[in-house]
Amino acid sequence: MAHAPQIRIPATYIRGGTSKGVFFNLEDLPAAARVPGRARDALLMRVIGSPDPYGKQIDGMGGATSSTSKTVIVGKSQRPGHDVDYLFGQVSIDKAFVDWSGNCGNLSAAVGPFAIISGLIDPAGLPKDGMATIRIWQANIGKTIVARVPIVDGNVQETGDFELDGVTFPAAEIQLEFLDPADEGDSEGGGSMFPTGKLVDDLDVPGVGTLQATLINAGIPTIFIRAADVGYSGTELQDAINGDAKALAMFETIRAHGAVRMGLIKHIDEAATRQHTPKVAFVAPPAAYTASSGKAIAASEIDLLVRALSMGKLHHAMMGTAAVAIGTAAAIPGTLVNLAAGGGEREAVRFGHPSGTLRVGAQASQQNGEWTVTKAIMSRSARVLMEGWVRVPGDTF
Repeated sequence: MAHAPQIRIPATYIRGGTSKGVFFNLEDLPAAARVPGRARDALLMRVIGSPDPYGKQIDGMGGATSSTSKTVIVGKSQRPGHDVDYLFGQVSIDKAFVDWSGNCGNLSAAVGPFAIISGLIDPAGLPKDGMATIRIWQANIGKTIVARVPIVDGNVQETGDFELDGVTFPAAEIQLEFLDPADEGDSEGGGSMFPTGKLVDDLDVPGVGTLQATLINAGIPTIFIRAADVGYSGTELQDAINGDAKALAMFETIRAHGAVRMGLIKHIDEAATRQHTPKVAFVAPPAAYTASSGKAIAASEIDLLVRALSMGKLHHAMMGTAAVAIGTAAAIPGTLVNLAAGGGEREAVRFGHPSGTLRVGAQASQQNGEWTVTKAIMSRSARVLMEGWVRVPGDTF
């Protein structure tokens, strides 16, 4: 029996923030995969090594975690005022699907550098030395991201002394501005930042009880609950949650019921095929703890504690898009995030996560009774890990 030979596709493996993924120039993809559909999904799953019933992604580029089972497609933008279009695909580890329902804030930091090194940006528009401003259209959610990428001697500067908790080595700082990050989807609240129209909801969760929750569409749809209401302190590290099957099942139940309340799905059964969104996170007032690296975090260093789950597991640090949601909710008096941080008005917040701390700013205002946010700002870093070609069997798609 003849078997199809492997084909090779130009690709770049990049760390962005506390995630890493396989990046493609849209024009480098096989013709069938340049458009949405079965062929594209099949190709990306095979690249990453999914679906893998063993949960290891040994036969692909994935790292068997939500932070490393990621793909990105970037192309020149046809949208006025933008340089590139950026599409993010979260590949399920053990199931046969790619979730296109949201953005990856961490990998957003790598889009600007990738666009430059891939020739998607006209070199004439780049400084020889200084900061390149790359305007990115985030195609999953229809939003603009502005990346400020350091340039030295005409090249992207990747090395530096900027430290990001959750990333072992320092690198060059990249500032990201998420413009108008509130989701304007078709949720039951008419597309507002708060889909139910409330800053705090009573969320009925069978088997758990009635939980107070802040349901917000900013950066990525997120369900915030109090840590104490589900028996936690907010200082937990990954093993405390990810090694507890009962806890994971509880959080998934909360996520499913929150998704229905937010209008993202019609029935809780649909949550299984929408793993990337919404996120669920629990918050608590500041407290001292030891981060996963062994670093001591003092209560005085942070405004609040946040732990978030991604793709069914507690995240080792914090998703970039969830950080946008945290910063936005913290800026709005009365949300559970804001109350955990001490209440009042604020334009920035520093929160503690399992790997350390992160600062994120947001500019929010109330107009005609509706809250809006003009932008959220945070710093990340990115570094090319490998570039060349990925190989997949020719009959993959």
